[in-house]
Amino acid sequence: MLVSSIGQGLLWAILGLGIFMTYRILNFPDMTTEGSFPLGGAVCLTAITNGISPFWSTILGILAGMAAGLVTGLLYTKGKIPIILAGILVMSGLNSVILFVMKSPNVSLLNKPRLHDYFTRFHLPENFDSVIIGLIALVIIISLLLFFFNTRLGQAYIATGDNEVMARSFGIHTDSMKILGLTLSNGVIALSGALVCQNDGYANVNKGIGVIVIGLASIIIGEVIFGELSLAERLVAIVIGSILYQLLILAVIKLHFDTTYLKIISSMILAICLMVPQIKSALNLHFLPEKGEKK
Repeated sequence: MLVSSIGQGLLWAILGLGIFMTYRILNFPDMTTEGSFPLGGAVCLTAITNGISPFWSTILGILAGMAAGLVTGLLYTKGKIPIILAGILVMSGLNSVILFVMKSPNVSLLNKPRLHDYFTRFHLPENFDSVIIGLIALVIIISLLLFFFNTRLGQAYIATGDNEVMARSFGIHTDSMKILGLTLSNGVIALSGALVCQNDGYANVNKGIGVIVIGLASIIIGEVIFGELSLAERLVAIVIGSILYQLLILAVIKLHFDTTYLKIISSMILAICLMVPQIKSALNLHFLPEKGEKK
């Protein structure tokens, strides 16, 4: 169970990295997440069941997620639809797209190949293949993100999130940066969906419900624990936060809580993590000496 939770944490950490690209860098929440995540899984598993290799099926899942992000970006920048509403519109529409792709509410990988099968020859202990796949994917994604953020294009992308007016005054096409960010982030999110669905062995039209909470929990837990960090350290902190979140869920299951209510437990964990700075501030104010009083 412990190894399985770590493997799950690594795969879900990819979702956190995708959300980080919009939520923390561009400073807005993207609700497309709850559509692009199951879309990546649906496209990937449907492709596998139609005879395409797991690797190329995963790539197709990523491209599908990028297309969803592109639509949101165009609605937001060119259609002038508020970002939350644009994301909700695309998320809702993707429900029908997923049903069209899968031709049913569920797709199973029973007796079908998965990326995990590439590691069977190594005779790994149970669930270690998920850990290895997660680590490989995270190393690749974090390396690509760090490379991208250190390019001129990446710096323009960061500047757009820091101060859009100033970025525009420097000649940066901020709308293009937003479209780029939404496209890339939803591609990363769809990759997480494709890998999680392969790990679970099935895709479901409702698999995206609440996933934004899981991704945000990974980000917030990492920030609460480690505080101020460099960009590279923050990306690693998201991975650690995702693993800790999965371990918290495992602890809840071990305490014999009804798993039917995991969603509300997840929301409570995130709410508590978000309130930590306010709690710390309140405690500091409470214990500060009054004026004229010695410490």
